[in-house]
Amino acid sequence: MDVIEELPEESPKSAEPSKDELLLASTLIQDAVKGHNMVYMSDSKSIQSYKLYNHPAFTITLQICIWGNLFLAIFEDPAVQSVAVPFWGTMLIEGIFMVFILCRLIHNSSFAGSAEFWKDPKNLIVMGTIALTFIDMMCYSMWSSLGGPSAHPIRWSRPLRPLFIINLPEGRQIRKAFRNIRRTLPDIFYVLLLFIASIAIFALLALKLMLKRNLHYPDGREYFTDYFEAFWDLYVLVTTANNPDVMMPAYDESKWFALFFTLYTIINLYVFMNVVLAVIYNNYKNHLKNEVKSNVYMKRRFLSKAFNLIKEWSDGQYVVSEKRWTQLMDLVHPNMAPEYIELLLCVLDDQGIRAIRKKEFLRLGDLLNVELKEVSLDESNVFDHAFPTVYKSKFSKLLCQIIKTKYFQWSFDVLILVNAFCIGFNINDAEWFFLAAFTVEILLTLYAHGPAKYFTRFWNLFDFLIITSSLLVTLIDSVVGNLDTRTRSLDILMVLRILRLVRLMGSFPRFRIILTTIVSIGPSIATYGGIIFVSANTRLVMVIYYIYAIIGMEIFQGTIKFYGYENLTQAEMFCGNPKLRGTEFYIKRYCNNNFNDIFHAMVLLFELMVATVENRIKDLGLGMGQKPKRKVKKVLDKEILVENMQTIEENGNVEFQKEVGETGPTKEFGLRFQLRDKGTKNVETLLQMMFEGEIDSGDEGLDFDENETEPNRMNRRMTLDEVL
Repeated sequence: MDVIEELPEESPKSAEPSKDELLLASTLIQDAVKGHNMVYMSDSKSIQSYKLYNHPAFTITLQICIWGNLFLAIFEDPAVQSVAVPFWGTMLIEGIFMVFILCRLIHNSSFAGSAEFWKDPKNLIVMGTIALTFIDMMCYSMWSSLGGPSAHPIRWSRPLRPLFIINLPEGRQIRKAFRNIRRTLPDIFYVLLLFIASIAIFALLALKLMLKRNLHYPDGREYFTDYFEAFWDLYVLVTTANNPDVMMPAYDESKWFALFFTLYTIINLYVFMNVVLAVIYNNYKNHLKNEVKSNVYMKRRFLSKAFNLIKEWSDGQYVVSEKRWTQLMDLVHPNMAPEYIELLLCVLDDQGIRAIRKKEFLRLGDLLNVELKEVSLDESNVFDHAFPTVYKSKFSKLLCQIIKTKYFQWSFDVLILVNAFCIGFNINDAEWFFLAAFTVEILLTLYAHGPAKYFTRFWNLFDFLIITSSLLVTLIDSVVGNLDTRTRSLDILMVLRILRLVRLMGSFPRFRIILTTIVSIGPSIATYGGIIFVSANTRLVMVIYYIYAIIGMEIFQGTIKFYGYENLTQAEMFCGNPKLRGTEFYIKRYCNNNFNDIFHAMVLLFELMVATVENRIKDLGLGMGQKPKRKVKKVLDKEILVENMQTIEENGNVEFQKEVGETGPTKEFGLRFQLRDKGTKNVETLLQMMFEGEIDSGDEGLDFDENETEPNRMNRRMTLDEVL
């Protein structure tokens, strides 16, 4: 859906653009840069209201409301121990959150227009959720007040809280993830159906083979005497959670039964599961590719409309002149330095005409996402200013040169390895030596590079905090003499010091490639890992976890309690529930796995996902190609920086050197900007880098349909490639 009403694409335009046109063009560019796709009217008042809606103060407050609403589960009944709050207190806070979200909706309607606002189902879902929340609050209050001490009221609206994350405009990333999953499900339905049918057939075979043999599990349970139990056991076998336990009774009866379970495992675990994963991966990738293409086309259409608003005719073509470019950038980034604006013009003006053509203008969204930092041309540091004579002496210069060499760093990398060895074998007598050596390393590096440059690197800051903390704790504990406190403090700091080995791994090119890749895909993992707990960028996994955790708390709270396992009263034995007497759940001391508060519920759900707990579930229910790297050169003139920025736009895979010893621009050039080091990339940028090679540079996707995975597919017989 287009953000604004359609504008003429090729209307002749040479007159000076009005303030309203410049404002609209700047807003369209900001939307292209930030990936916004909200509906708003094109008049000046609506645009100003839209810009106010996206003000950081309001968006941050909204995130606080969304997160705060989720974290209220910590204080609501059943609350985490010792932090319970009366229900009217949490409801008051929740009511404030709901009012703010409602105000955001009203603000949205003011610039979107009534017709467009009510056509958006996301707005209806949010309003409906707010209404249900207030109804639930009133019902809960009446139930608690009139029901007395024996009442156990239920907050049935709490599982709906993740809907705010999904349906508010700020949740577009998780919305895309859900949308791609929804589109993928029909594609894998028939494969899953065949997989389930295979398990059902093997369950029937197992039932007929074992039914009359009167076999039992070691705990006395009957072995394959019920079809649904047989189906469940074989399904769990696909996860290997009960392997080889489920096979052993039959295997003890006859060695030939090993063939049955081996054949089942090969077919369902190694064949079907891999086919299912392949189908899911390929179909999800195709839908994700269409989603990315849709976003790229949306950005280009925004930029195309902005271009049409400010273009002028010059030398037989439409361009954005230098004057209009400067006016536009003053609105897009009011605090942008004139030199930066000039630099962007040089990047986009590939013909040297001091103007920007439409094809180059469509790259503006990606260009503005390339982060630059302003650097100082003065390479001196605080020590140079404070002690110029000493710092510029021959000995000082020689010392700084030695510190900046790779051999200096390698020597302390070796010390880190030796320190890790000593920690591993509990050689504590050498700790003072390592602590002193690492302290000297930090002081020398600070002296050579200066505090400003030293603390710009994460690992330097990490080392400084760990080593100085270790030194202070050691000195204080040596004076105080409290051995227990000293031991605990040093153990924590020792664990953190071991993490310095990660920095050591980054010194090797092959390891650095892997670590850089892991850091770069962090945002993607966070977003698509988030559909299990619920929220910002771990969102996908979080949503499901939170919903199930709340439902589990409402149903199972108090069913299983943890009192410890020694010196218990009769009521406290067996996790406070006699039904658990003699169960594997109690024998293996799982009483802390319960739904008595949000933390325990989250941990329990995670255990159920990754652990071999198939026998304990019933007890819980109680019977119920790497490209070459490029480095930023020490001497950067305007042409080199322009080349680097263009390379980032085209490849998006340039890694810059992050060592503290490297400098920015030298004194021979007046350049004030440098490409900013960045370990992670925006999720949309990463996805765009994957698929934008399939999109022509000037294609605006006017005929693109994101629901079609193969627009030109002909009617023909399906193959395995089509399924995958």
